Amino acid sequence: MDERYYKIKKLVQELGAKKGRHTELVTVYIPQGYNIHEIVNQLRDEQSTAENIKSKSTRKNVVTALERIIRRLQLYTKTPENGLAVFCGNVSEREGWPDIELWTVEPPEPINVKMYWCDQRFRVEPLKDMVREKEIYGLICLDKNEADIALLKGKKIVPLVHMDSIIPGKTRAGGQSSARFSRIREALKNDFLKRVGEAASKAFEGNNDLKGILVGGTGGLKEEFIKGDYLNYQIRDKVLGTVDTAYTGEFGLQEMIERGEDLIKEASIYKEKKILERFFSELRKQKPLATYGIEQTMKVLSMGAADTILLSEATDIVELIDENGNSKFVYENKIDDEKYVKKIPLIDVIDEKAAQFGTKVEIISRDTREGEQFYELGGIGTLLRYEIE
Repeated sequence: MDERYYKIKKLVQELGAKKGRHTELVTVYIPQGYNIHEIVNQLRDEQSTAENIKSKSTRKNVVTALERIIRRLQLYTKTPENGLAVFCGNVSEREGWPDIELWTVEPPEPINVKMYWCDQRFRVEPLKDMVREKEIYGLICLDKNEADIALLKGKKIVPLVHMDSIIPGKTRAGGQSSARFSRIREALKNDFLKRVGEAASKAFEGNNDLKGILVGGTGGLKEEFIKGDYLNYQIRDKVLGTVDTAYTGEFGLQEMIERGEDLIKEASIYKEKKILERFFSELRKQKPLATYGIEQTMKVLSMGAADTILLSEATDIVELIDENGNSKFVYENKIDDEKYVKKIPLIDVIDEKAAQFGTKVEIISRDTREGEQFYELGGIGTLLRYEIE
């Protein structure tokens, strides 16, 4: 995953979990090309309106949030290329103890909606839509006994439809002529393939993010399915090819992905698998060009020895800085020390240092076996440029 999208995905999760005690959370979306000074004037009008809020504390918190947003917007001479999203409000969990925080987002894709919203929750839907998985492939795995239809979303298989077949085996029942049995079998097979085609067309139709479709399975039935007129023509045009598998069902879908690398070699699952295979292969060497763990990673990064940092998207490590400037890295769910003045997400710490040395950063999911193994290893590792002592 692109680290820009990773950061927004994490922020969307964070903001989505915030809940105001009252309607004190302000959301502002400014579309690309929109005059930021006009937005400031509109927010000034909203401040005047907010002065009519009956609750004194709510009124104060909303007015303060709007003032902070206005001050932040005044730092911009114009709206950023893709627009701007600003979130501000009282996120304190204690009544009467305000904690007004502000977040500003310059998104990687254009914002097309203009919004001002004041509620108990932040409106994150436009950003959430940006970070949804857009690298999607359709999977159809079938043989004479069953068929499965699924989506490959990034690195994750999402089952959609399973259906069983009633196609009889090639051995006919006693008393039936060979020709009659063959006709019955052919009709049942045609009916099954027709049902599979209709189900697949319905499942994939309208999915604008669908990049292609793989058809796999045992035997030659998949080729008959492709050659026949079973899929909607718009869906049929997206078929990339067929994949031979030893199984159907769940194992067959997984096998399709592993054997269909040449057909969807640009899919992120293969990029992720290959970089993790290289990482684990290096770790097994006597003099590995790889290391793992937060301390080792930050050490080699500061030395300029890191070629690529691997970071699990599920890792919640943060840097805590106390009032004396001392820092330490901890897992966010294990923070038990309140004597810190700053908390920085690990990705931000890495980004700043990586930019100094031209180090690449790869975000790793947990949707593959390798990704899960990497997460269990600590969720952070490095591929090195050269050997270190």
